[in-house]
Amino acid sequence: MKLYNSAMPAPNPRRVRIFAAEKGVDLPLVEVSLMKREHKSDEYRQKNSLGQTPILELDDGEVIAESVSICRYLEELYPEPPLFGRNALERAQIDMWLRRVEFVLMGPVGNFWRHAHPFTAKVVTQFKDFGESNRDQAAAAFRWLDRELAGREFIAGNDFSAADITALCTVDFAAFAGLEMPEDAGHLRAWHLRVSARPSAAA
Repeated sequence: MKLYNSAMPAPNPRRVRIFAAEKGVDLPLVEVSLMKREHKSDEYRQKNSLGQTPILELDDGEVIAESVSICRYLEELYPEPPLFGRNALERAQIDMWLRRVEFVLMGPVGNFWRHAHPFTAKVVTQFKDFGESNRDQAAAAFRWLDRELAGREFIAGNDFSAADITALCTVDFAAFAGLEMPEDAGHLRAWHLRVSARPSAAA
């Protein structure tokens, strides 16, 4: 199998790279340049009609799109260490936090990127007032997550999980887009230092 990948700062391919690195799985990479719009080519859309990265192509040609779906597939193949939980409660909690990070934090970051950043002005119709309004929403999301991290090492419990991977990629992409963590978000910043120090974060 091989991963159709896009380089940093693209957050979703990075989610899969970190996940695979935590599992000790060496995924061959096929680079797809977002800057060159290779993900929108007819050839690539034959593999993923939405024209998005990443996708995981299996040896028989079957394709899995969406980063969380790819990670769940890898979890089934390589259950250790478990990154989606060991039992029903842990799996539900990690799913809960994964969804929260995606909706509460990744949502405004993505809206700001699409509607207020000059990089995307060339490829989408921007509504800049709406885009800029997401600055405050992202800051509020950072502060919410900061409060939730008080007294805990990782987002969904005692162990590093898929929720931490998603949050790390989102926070780092937000910084690239111009949305930094608030200076007073001490718990969030301490968490970010911890997870960024893991070898997998460099994947």
